[in-house]
Amino acid sequence: MVKRSNRIFTTLGAIVLGIALVALIVFAGDKTRGPLENLFTSMSDMVRKIEKHFILQKREGIRKGKLAWFTAYKSNLDSLKHPKTILLGAFDNNTTESFASIIDLEDTLKTSFPLIHLFTAWGSKPEQEFPKEQVEAILACGSLPVITWEPWLTDFDAGDYPHLRKKEQRDKGGLADVAQGDYDTYISTWAKEVKSVQEPVFLRIGHEMNDPYRYPWGPHNNSAEDFIDAWKHIFHLFDSIGARNVIWIWSPHPAHGFYEAFYPGDEFVDYVGVTALNYGVVANWSKWWTFQEIAGNYYQELAAFNKPLMITEFGSLVVGGNRSEWFGEALADLPEKYPKVKSILFFHFSNDNTTTEQSLNWYIIDDTITTRTIINQLQQWPDSLKPVN
Repeated sequence: MVKRSNRIFTTLGAIVLGIALVALIVFAGDKTRGPLENLFTSMSDMVRKIEKHFILQKREGIRKGKLAWFTAYKSNLDSLKHPKTILLGAFDNNTTESFASIIDLEDTLKTSFPLIHLFTAWGSKPEQEFPKEQVEAILACGSLPVITWEPWLTDFDAGDYPHLRKKEQRDKGGLADVAQGDYDTYISTWAKEVKSVQEPVFLRIGHEMNDPYRYPWGPHNNSAEDFIDAWKHIFHLFDSIGARNVIWIWSPHPAHGFYEAFYPGDEFVDYVGVTALNYGVVANWSKWWTFQEIAGNYYQELAAFNKPLMITEFGSLVVGGNRSEWFGEALADLPEKYPKVKSILFFHFSNDNTTTEQSLNWYIIDDTITTRTIINQLQQWPDSLKPVN
């Protein structure tokens, strides 16, 4: 009751202060418009943030209660590596300040995600440090983080890392540099931060490493042996620091094969990740692919590693076909058709310009036909696998 009263008085105080500033601007006239308007704008932003914080805090509290079943998983790494259910999750690009957009998607799909997906790159910029605040927020609302960690080696500042090769030279053979310890200072800092979390963290490093077109850590710049050596080096560095709360996701591109050549080994991998994104007809290299064509056709080969599978990016655009049908076909009888799939992460990106020159919208939250289809299909899964609302 005391906390609630404090919140009410704080909000009312902010509102009163805002009203006072409005009155001051009115009476002061144009002479003070510049600085006072700036102050008033700041106060208005503060009022909105206070209101948003309390509303979100309440929603997160409710959400944490819905995820009470997940507590047993969070305290047991082995259970996370061999879950008896299918762990749902999502990435949403509008989560810089809060996870309200994730909660909105959950509400729409009538579930709560035990996993929340983040993307971050290697480098010297502040946003390339370990996302501590986001991870703490994810843990506070009852979920666990899945972090896709992308080794963009050219993002390191030469002033901070003078021993590195020149930027234009770093990609070629860059993973060999990682394996020999050139990036240990950065990796060790991350490992220490991960260790300090004290709860499980899913880590997906250098995804789609077998794709010779997309990422600089691919086979056009690095050998498969160098990728494996770099992976093992990172693994051992984390282990030496005591960051043993990591669940390691190895995620090749399903369509480019050569899986065995890039596989680090059973003791270094906990999950096999697979991307399942339907780009439709947005580019000359794409067409309307079904889920079966994108990921299903490769299931047996990936399942042969005898690891749980995670669909790390699950989504479809609308251009070129029926998106509702795409999701319906993908999720229909999925547990029976693909029993090794133990996690599905929705790819919810409102302005994706990472692949094409045009900005792509993967959002489904306002597509009522598609979301209704997803809900219906999930509810037809066996009772033990149905998402908990």
